[in-house]
Amino acid sequence: MNNRYCVIMCGGVGSRFWPYSRAERPKQFIDFFGTGRSLLQMSYDRIKGIVPAENIVVVTNGTYAPLVREQLPEVKEECILLEPARRNTAPCIAWAAYHIYAKNPEASIMVAPSDHLILKEDEFRENILKGFEFVESHDALLTLGIKPNRPETGYGYIQIGGVTDAEGILKVKTFTEKPNLELAKVFLESGEFFWNSGMFLWSAKSIISAMRSCAPDVAEQFDKISDMIGTHREQEVINTNFESCPNISIDFAVMEKAPNVYVQCVNFGWNDLGTWSVLHEFSPKNREGNVAQNCKALLYNCNDNMIAVSGDKLVVASGLQGYIVADADDVLLICPKSEEQKIKQYVNDVKASFGDKYL
Repeated sequence: MNNRYCVIMCGGVGSRFWPYSRAERPKQFIDFFGTGRSLLQMSYDRIKGIVPAENIVVVTNGTYAPLVREQLPEVKEECILLEPARRNTAPCIAWAAYHIYAKNPEASIMVAPSDHLILKEDEFRENILKGFEFVESHDALLTLGIKPNRPETGYGYIQIGGVTDAEGILKVKTFTEKPNLELAKVFLESGEFFWNSGMFLWSAKSIISAMRSCAPDVAEQFDKISDMIGTHREQEVINTNFESCPNISIDFAVMEKAPNVYVQCVNFGWNDLGTWSVLHEFSPKNREGNVAQNCKALLYNCNDNMIAVSGDKLVVASGLQGYIVADADDVLLICPKSEEQKIKQYVNDVKASFGDKYL
């Protein structure tokens, strides 16, 4: 168990939850469910029972270092890796892998986003332990796949291939990143495709080897400074070299190219909690289907709404059907749930009109 590590990726901006999720405090640092724990803290709580707490590594943007330290004071300073620039998941995972390998060349690693929702934690634990056993006995890159229940266009898809010697773990045939609606419907009907959860398991050796063969432009940035990774100069050389990494996801960089990719088909109540509508779906509702998220609300002739207001403000509304009402500090967003995909565009328009003040 001491060879098992977890990397929590914690650098995202979460713009789809604007204005609640802001540049200075993205969604992973927010307590959406009123439990007293943010999404990041909930992720940490889930994982610390699976790997030793001292083997949990958090990778975040340097801007968020104070928030990580505030919310996870038990994580040692050397286990918080501070990216000097945003370069997507491949460079993030590469740095974490080289960092852990420098400590323990026999390490096996789980990679998890900081902002996902897991409802069945016992099943989650069982699946992760099984995944660790598989990657510790196979030269394998293992992703966790979720059986789809709708033709979702916002997720990547994994097509299953041949069987393995481990029950529930299959060879991956293809990856497809965010298909259009028609293709997503075909995937759903075929029964051969699973959603890519963005959670992975592998040995440090396997992922570094895969980086070198599939994403050499990423690996070379870390190979040339590998002697200083794990030393007091690590952050210094990362600050110098990290921005030279391409901005690329682990899926495009490695998972779509490597020959040794496998999928473990899981069912532990996963959701990436990516939009207001998804939060509405997983939150307690009144008889009219309204959610008042950690706030007071009097709603008249209102149905199927998501109300999220910070502070002690009272919301009184009448005649709203299927709306998002989100108020945070100096921004009020009122938007039909059916148009929430436009929120990223709203954020871009706000930046163009007002600069960074409201972001």
